[in-house]
Amino acid sequence: MPKLRKPTREEINAYRKRLIERAEAGALRYPLAVSEIRRTMGLTQEQFANLVQMTRRQIAEIERGEANPTVETMQRIGRIFGFTVGFVPKNPSDDEPEPALKM
Repeated sequence: MPKLRKPTREEINAYRKRLIERAEAGALRYPLAVSEIRRTMGLTQEQFANLVQMTRRQIAEIERGEANPTVETMQRIGRIFGFTVGFVPKNPSDDEPEPALKM
């Protein structure tokens, strides 16, 4: 498994700002958000799982959109980046794929 490069503080802040902007616009969906939060922090799935007290397999399933996490689990993951779980209005473009965060 490839090792992720730990981003600098400036990179983390820039990634965080972009994620927050997308979240505020209602353009950030859960499976991709988890992956992007983890990669923004420069963590492997295993490291991130340890941080949020889950297994690597659970994180992988969430990132692939195959899991059905509880609200508590979503809150635990989101809290790391200052996010909370909530409803956002549906946009007509919601059916289009989300662009991935470029790192």
